[in-house]
Amino acid sequence: MMLGTVHLANHNRDIQNPQMDDDLAPARQAEIVDLVNALAAWKPTHIAVEWRYRDQAGLDKRYADYRAGRYALGRDEIDQIGLRLAKQLGLPKVDAIDNKDDPPGPQSAYDLSAGAKSGHEDARLAAITDPAYARRIEAVIRSHSVAGFLRILNKPDSLADLNRLYYDIAMLGPAENNAGANWVGGWHGRNFKIFANLVRLNAKPDERILVVFGTGHIHLLSEFAADSHAFRLVRPDAWLAQANRGR
Repeated sequence: MMLGTVHLANHNRDIQNPQMDDDLAPARQAEIVDLVNALAAWKPTHIAVEWRYRDQAGLDKRYADYRAGRYALGRDEIDQIGLRLAKQLGLPKVDAIDNKDDPPGPQSAYDLSAGAKSGHEDARLAAITDPAYARRIEAVIRSHSVAGFLRILNKPDSLADLNRLYYDIAMLGPAENNAGANWVGGWHGRNFKIFANLVRLNAKPDERILVVFGTGHIHLLSEFAADSHAFRLVRPDAWLAQANRGR
């Protein structure tokens, strides 16, 4: 099950950064409890999150401290969904599968701003970074419960609409120095590495893996899972609908 989410901690590191309100507020905490209870009914045996795989030890320590009462959950989906759900299910660990290694070659080859300038694509770059998309998502967030807005963000047409952004990014830069295409190639490479880490969990056929990641990853990860036949995908819709406060 692939569950895409906005970054609840508002870290502002992405091209589009919808802002979540305070997920530690009592009303949002109640909604997150409802969400976790609904996901728990699916009985995942692994929970894989957007934490650098090289730092599994760091995630293990955080989870151990949380289970022991030495750590209070912070404002992000790794804590609020991943750790909370894992503890509720009594899982021994939460799996770190993210990969943020630098792509090959010099960083200048991936410079979207320089690529847009040299390719006379400033208008395209402005459209890509236009905050109007983030504002639309924020309106959905404000008018729905956590499970409610996740149901909308994880609809196939919503995921496909977000994925189309990368085709525009690929056009940034002239043919001889196509920084946008380089950047999108690096993005695909990162997601293939995430997918490989997911396969390396060596889950048995009767096990269930819940992947909690930024929404931008979900379209590609779902395609990789389906095309490779490594996993049988389960849509999250029915489980999200079970959350009691699913506005």
